[in-house]
Amino acid sequence: MNVPPEAGDIRRLLDIMAKLRNPDGGCPWDLEQSFETIVPYTIEEAYEVADAIHNGDMDRLRDELGDLLFQVVFCAQMSRETGGFDFGTVVAGVSDKMVRRHPHVFGDMDVADAKAQTNAWEAHKATERESRASEEGRVHSVLDDVAQALPALLRAHKLQKRAARVGFDWTDVADVHEKIAEEIDELREAISNPEKNQPEKPQDAVAEEFGDLLFVLVNYGRHLGIEPETALRNANTKFERRFRQVEAEMEAQGLDLNDVSLAEYDAAWERAKARERDPSSAANSRNSSTLKESA
Repeated sequence: MNVPPEAGDIRRLLDIMAKLRNPDGGCPWDLEQSFETIVPYTIEEAYEVADAIHNGDMDRLRDELGDLLFQVVFCAQMSRETGGFDFGTVVAGVSDKMVRRHPHVFGDMDVADAKAQTNAWEAHKATERESRASEEGRVHSVLDDVAQALPALLRAHKLQKRAARVGFDWTDVADVHEKIAEEIDELREAISNPEKNQPEKPQDAVAEEFGDLLFVLVNYGRHLGIEPETALRNANTKFERRFRQVEAEMEAQGLDLNDVSLAEYDAAWERAKARERDPSSAANSRNSSTLKESA
């Protein structure tokens, strides 16, 4: 007699996925999906995991990790249906990879510290990329396998780190600062003379220079030990938090946001910043003034 898997057994989730994809009584939506169509959902679930971690919400993190795991199971089931890999193959592959990349744990290699382990990890990955390129009959590049689908800031950061490992990098952070100034000048030039380099598509020249500026800013952050996605995510969070305070202040005074002047917005924004620095003094200042008086 088959014993049904317990609630926390991965076999239960695999059975659920197989039933959802069963042409005889399965879910019409799940049956219509392909690897290509579920990509946006997989990316979304990964970001929701990151968001739960960022907010320190462990209950939500548990749920989001489950949703992300379901995406893995979904892909494995679709592959299994066509005679490809299955979930067990995925698990076996990642298990073998972890053992292979941790010889200091599962083998005889000695590693001095976390930095040494990071270097050894990257060396193992580089060797694997070289072997893969050889097996596929193509020329190996240090930039191999930096996924095209990564967020642009993160991909720029990874490309720069890869190039830096073989010496293609600035030796002094001051040089990167100078490069930023150079790129700003080139962006200004493109804006002032949009038809100079690409007369048929002048806006493309501006976009290209803007992209170059973003790329070098990522490089500057890398030299300062700053991860660009995290830095921009934190800046987004700060902007959202402060703007919500501005909205609340205006609504409390019965003002329509569409009728508020830029000067009034600026004054409210400065008060929001002041409240974050010193909540008590900013609150007193707010109580003794109005938006109209600060304009």
